[in-house]
Amino acid sequence: MRPFSLIATIVVAAALLTGCGGSGETTTTSPGGAGASTGEIRAAWERTPDCKHPQGASRWGCSVGSYRCQGVVTDRGWSISCAKPGRSVAFTVRRG
Repeated sequence: MRPFSLIATIVVAAALLTGCGGSGETTTTSPGGAGASTGEIRAAWERTPDCKHPQGASRWGCSVGSYRCQGVVTDRGWSISCAKPGRSVAFTVRRG
């Protein structure tokens, strides 16, 4: 891994864990509370309009309930990481 990529990954992970993003972290969809499964969080992410992939963007972020999520375009689709204090989940959305 190139040094810049490693540093960028660390910075993004730190930002997700510290709640970087915006003060309005409420959405109309709740992923089921503290015990939500990865599948529940993914379903909530797919239903949340703010999480839609912006045209031409390689990275984007949104909030799903108490989780802050970041999407990254990869060669296999979208790699999504969602985190909140004490818990994180990750999943891949294949290109259709």
